[in-house]
Amino acid sequence: MQLVPSQPGLFDWRSKAACQGDMGSAFYPPLRSEKRSIKEAREKRAKKVCASCVVRTTCLDQALHRGERYGIWGGLTDLERQHLRAS
Repeated sequence: MQLVPSQPGLFDWRSKAACQGDMGSAFYPPLRSEKRSIKEAREKRAKKVCASCVVRTTCLDQALHRGERYGIWGGLTDLERQHLRAS
């Protein structure tokens, strides 16, 4: 499903997200592969940001609704979101 940007307030939650700015790189894997230990550390940093985010639930809901396949959204990795959808 493609979200229509003309819907007022559709992305307002993003302006309140704790992951804005330089921290955003922790939420997505690099274009090249990364060592497991580096991946785990990166994901841990991202999840720590999510844990204190005021829009975490909205972020996760959007990711599930849109079928986001990459990155950490609402404190969950793509694999964790797949498991959540399957349950």
